[in-house]
Amino acid sequence: MDGLHLIYFSDAMCSWCWGFSPVITALREKYGQSLPIRLIAGGLRPGTDTPMTEAVKLGMRPHWDHVTEASGQPFDYGFFEREGFIYDTDPAARAVVLARRHGPDMALDYLRRAQAAFYAENRDVTQPAVLADLAAELGLDRAAFLAGLADEDLKQETWRDYAISQRAGVTGFPTLIAGPGRDETFALVTRGFNTAEHILPTVDHWLKAAAGG
Repeated sequence: MDGLHLIYFSDAMCSWCWGFSPVITALREKYGQSLPIRLIAGGLRPGTDTPMTEAVKLGMRPHWDHVTEASGQPFDYGFFEREGFIYDTDPAARAVVLARRHGPDMALDYLRRAQAAFYAENRDVTQPAVLADLAAELGLDRAAFLAGLADEDLKQETWRDYAISQRAGVTGFPTLIAGPGRDETFALVTRGFNTAEHILPTVDHWLKAAAGG
């Protein structure tokens, strides 16, 4: 992606990223294609293969409360009644990367839809059929999307995203960076959740500096 842009390291099954979703929407509405957003699948818990225990559920629930308090984003707490749920974030990440092949805007649209499905609607986004349904809701071909999820090249592309995140030193999600500046470097906008009231002025300040103002 050439020119000034934002890089967003996120995960479809990260609760704080769900909280950050309105901020991404606000950035898109304010800047549009003048400051496009490149989405990188960060990789929260890819490859997890053991069911969640009751202790893990008890530890997770307060985090959801905190996200709601900070962002106002809704959650369906029926999730915690699931039995044997395996919190593998890789299938949803692959779906986001597959959607990204249709353009950066579709990647962000799909991320938001998958987050809403998982957190607000208690849908199981570890299941390919559900991920394909979400793609169809956004106008993509369901059958083609479902077949694409099993593609080995897609798996490798997704894991390359995880590697990019690691090489960039990203230690948590959401993380948003901006660049390239006048010195060709990237600047940190936020590491972790923050509100649009904070993020938009930060981006404005960076843009002014990048333009030499």
